[in-house]
Amino acid sequence: MWMSILPFVLMFVVFYFLLIRPQQKKQKQRNQMLNALGKGDKVVTIGGLHGTIVEMTDDIVVLRVNDVTKLTFDRSAISHASAKETAPAAKA
Repeated sequence: MWMSILPFVLMFVVFYFLLIRPQQKKQKQRNQMLNALGKGDKVVTIGGLHGTIVEMTDDIVVLRVNDVTKLTFDRSAISHASAKETAPAAKA
C-alpha cells in the first residue's frame, strides 16, 4: 500500500520545493516592497510608466509623471521601486 502512495508524496514534495515555496517567497517580498513605499519614491508600474509617488492611501497611489501630470493607480499596479527622489542640489 505504501509503495503505491510514495510516488505521489515524492511528486508533491518536488512541486512544493520547485514551484510553491519560491512563489510564496516572491509574493512575500512583493508585499514588503509595496508596504515600504512612501512619498517621493520613484516607481515603475506594471505598464512600464515611470513616476514619483506624490500621494498614497491604503489602495491608491498618485504618481507625478512630469511637472504637470499626476496619474492615479491602484497600489497593486506598482511593479517595482527605483529609489527615493532627492532634492536638487543648489547651484553655487
